[in-house]
Amino acid sequence: MTPSGTIAASRGHHAAAAARVDWVDYAKGICIVMVVMMHSVLGVELAAGETGFMHVLVAFAKPFRMPDFFLISGLFLPLVIDRDWRTYLDRKVVHFAYFYVVWVTIQFGFKAPAFAAETGWRDAGLLYLESFIEPFGTLWFIYLLPIFFIVTKLTRRISPLAIWIVAAALETAHVATGWTAIDEFCARFVYFYSGYLFAPYVFALSDRARNHSAWALAALAAWALINASVVALGASEWKIVSLVLGFAGACAIITMGTLLARIRWLNFLRFCGAHSIVIYLGFFLPMAATRTLLLHTGIIPDIGTVSLIVTIVGVIGSLAIWQAALRLNADFLFERPDAFWIAPKNAAPVLQAAE
Repeated sequence: MTPSGTIAASRGHHAAAAARVDWVDYAKGICIVMVVMMHSVLGVELAAGETGFMHVLVAFAKPFRMPDFFLISGLFLPLVIDRDWRTYLDRKVVHFAYFYVVWVTIQFGFKAPAFAAETGWRDAGLLYLESFIEPFGTLWFIYLLPIFFIVTKLTRRISPLAIWIVAAALETAHVATGWTAIDEFCARFVYFYSGYLFAPYVFALSDRARNHSAWALAALAAWALINASVVALGASEWKIVSLVLGFAGACAIITMGTLLARIRWLNFLRFCGAHSIVIYLGFFLPMAATRTLLLHTGIIPDIGTVSLIVTIVGVIGSLAIWQAALRLNADFLFERPDAFWIAPKNAAPVLQAAE
């Protein structure tokens, strides 16, 4: 049976997954925390001009942080890819486009005065317009997802194996044009497409980890040692190696999420995963504010500790902003208003990627 045929045969398994899949939320929770950690740590270190102990964790996670996020984002696509184009575009393009427009405007609003002070308001305005071609700041992930969804649906009649090989070749080529959308598409599409194409095998991996936890823990220990060694040797960016580490790390996070779901530990991670888009959209505000406060006051001299605090505040602060928005009737910041739906809501999928 072909991979695409296997996916079709496994849809009953997906449909039975109920509203949410516990290990998926845990895995996404781990991923979103790593994303916040990366931006927080590198931002603090850049501003301070030195590195701290958190830098090691960021370097360790770099090979698999985004590959896993994109792989999971494509995992439930087999459930909805057959939908009519209107509904599909509403859920997979308009949905993310709305949040990109809202939050790029918010982020730019905070940074515009500094841009204007350097180059003038005219250039600042042009920079804002450019953000719809060149993704702005931390928002490139939700800029790229709709592109992945469209490309995957448009290429359904092409051999999945051929598409996967091309996608893998693009990742291996380490394309560097200087344009974020192009470079990140080439680097990440193989993981997203793999989530879509090999979804049954991903669920099988999770089931095996759940049923053989001792072996899963041993495999995680071996993976951590190998990943850390390759990173320490400076080989994680080598061609082919980066692809292997990306998939190995994605499998490790899936396994980790499954084991955490099995014993129901660290439920905060599950909550973060279930609300990953909330954290992704809002973390930059508390992150930047806390970084500025701690570095300017110098109340905490250790850069690693500052980075850790900024990471924690970034995650918790974004959730606090979300709750405040709901209480202040500013739901539009995190929930798409009815006016921006182009298809009936009752056709919404059971689970949306990256939410």
